Amino acid sequence: MAGTTPGNIGVDGVEGGVGLTALMVAAARAIETHRHDTLARDIYAEHFVLAAPASAGWPVRMQQVPDGDANPLWGRFARYFGLRTRVLDDFLLRSVQPGARQVVLLGAGLDSRAFRLDWPPGCVIFEIDRKGVLAFKHKVLDGLSATPKAARVPVPVDLRADWVGALADAGFDPAAPSIWLAEGLLFYLPSAAETYLIDTVDRLSAGGSALAFEVKLDKDLLEYRDSPLYTSTTHQIGIDLLDLFDREPRPDSTGDLGSKGWSTSVRTPFDFTRHHGRGPLPEQNDALAGNRWVFANKPRP
Repeated sequence: MAGTTPGNIGVDGVEGGVGLTALMVAAARAIETHRHDTLARDIYAEHFVLAAPASAGWPVRMQQVPDGDANPLWGRFARYFGLRTRVLDDFLLRSVQPGARQVVLLGAGLDSRAFRLDWPPGCVIFEIDRKGVLAFKHKVLDGLSATPKAARVPVPVDLRADWVGALADAGFDPAAPSIWLAEGLLFYLPSAAETYLIDTVDRLSAGGSALAFEVKLDKDLLEYRDSPLYTSTTHQIGIDLLDLFDREPRPDSTGDLGSKGWSTSVRTPFDFTRHHGRGPLPEQNDALAGNRWVFANKPRP
């Protein structure tokens, strides 16, 4: 995931499940960066992994994985995160072209898009996450003398607190079109929190805004308990994702947006594997089978 809201992360390291998942995704992006057929490049990702004691020994290149792409975590699952990164990069850059210049990363985690994407002039990237998360990221990027390619505005607040007020105080303008991203976030939120977040994004979005987020089909996630992706994550890096995911019945956020006038498109990751010619393909007992990527646009008046 990109977001890290329910976990704990500190300036000098990471503790807790969701903080570790942010590092897991960073390691996956690092591995993807060094592939000969890379889908997305994130030159900062490996530095986050190496800077945190909890993940300093994890691989950041495929050559460091003894069984290579046959490894369910650092092979197929990491490639999934690489594909997701590429698809959402493309969404963001495509969405700002019509004139929207505010981008809000909900649960930004170790996202480095403000630094690595070629933003049009005038873009402002609001990164919402807890203070410790943003401080850790700031420390690593400062050590690299990294320079953002757009105005970057950290918003240090937990999404369970008054993030709307904090975003407004940071300069967000609800009268202007905005682009919202909730990458790998909603799995971890209770149903009511997801509904509140989607309703709030709608309320704060002027016409011409866009939103992308990731959901799972509403089913018993424990059916995937023996999936190689989840068992390998537990055994290799000690993260039991199924214990972190909220297992309440999920709201129909896509339908809710449609009822509010947004146009929506729901895609599977495998759609983009076929489009790009590389990425994960369906398997038996597949933990990715229920994943959906949702893209929504709010029409201009």
